[in-house]
Amino acid sequence: MPDRRKGRGAATNRTNRFERLEKVAIHDGWDHVDDLPPFRTEIRDEQAKSIIARNASPDIPFDRSINPYRGCEHGCIYCFARPSHAYLGLSPGLDFEAQLVAKPNAAALLRTALSRRRYSPAPIAIGTNTDAYQPIERDRRIMRAVLEVLHDFNHPVGIVTKGTLVERDVDILGPMGQAGLARVGISITTLDRDLARRMEPRVPPPARRLRMIEVLARVGVPVRVMVSPIIPGLTDHEIEAIVAAARDAGAVAASMIPLRLPREVADLWRDWLAEHYPDRMTRVMSKLRDMHGGRDYDPDWGLRMTGQGVWAELLQNRFARATRSAGLAAKLPPLRTDLFAVPPKAGDQLALF
Repeated sequence: MPDRRKGRGAATNRTNRFERLEKVAIHDGWDHVDDLPPFRTEIRDEQAKSIIARNASPDIPFDRSINPYRGCEHGCIYCFARPSHAYLGLSPGLDFEAQLVAKPNAAALLRTALSRRRYSPAPIAIGTNTDAYQPIERDRRIMRAVLEVLHDFNHPVGIVTKGTLVERDVDILGPMGQAGLARVGISITTLDRDLARRMEPRVPPPARRLRMIEVLARVGVPVRVMVSPIIPGLTDHEIEAIVAAARDAGAVAASMIPLRLPREVADLWRDWLAEHYPDRMTRVMSKLRDMHGGRDYDPDWGLRMTGQGVWAELLQNRFARATRSAGLAAKLPPLRTDLFAVPPKAGDQLALF
């Protein structure tokens, strides 16, 4: 059913891991497949009970995050967040790209959380699970509202995105970036437009993402290029070129993570690889397994984002050399928390001094 999933990343809508029975679509020879409608994006609202998610993972550099949306219309086939859709009773495949959930009360919940007396500020990460600047943000503007709250409280934020909608918010991000309160990570997996279109079907092309770096850097936002995921045998030859192009666009830092294939993502990735690059499938999967102890993926802390073995070490060394050569190896200073303050509400007594 290629026509039905045009513009989508996943090849299937395979049942999630929690279901006892598996549903498989099989053409019975009677209906015309061409008559079936394409997969359309559907959005439902969720009145969230809380908005700041906490984590204590030892290999993640932040302890709190916000996700204004569940699912992501960008449709990146490699997205490690796909398995989270299984908790909604949906497929990590096509459902993850087309059955989206919006949290319209996110900003209100955030304002309440930040106003609590016991709240202690630390950088909030946004976009680490699903992209807050995916296409539906254009109309919903939930991320914009969240950013306005963070601005009002002088609260530090780190954003990861592939979406050009981030440029809409430079009026907020610019001053916050200059004050040491905001930074943005732009993910660039490849400079090959055709490969990007197949692998990330609804993401702006690589050249457009480089332009995003230019726009953000111009208004004073520190930008990190995220060469993630690096796929051995498919995109690893582009490491140096991506880092150099991002540096030329204005990036001031760089990071990388090799391809991760947790849970259902492994099957979805293999299906995609077999459809688009069957001649490279054996090579890519062999190198990935070499990096993950013979498995498609090693979920252990400290290894899941770096891999192990010869291929993982080669990638890390190459990336370190590329960032040194480009002048992007230095660590960025921590975001400021000392400016945090709860803004006065209407009717509050203002301080005399």
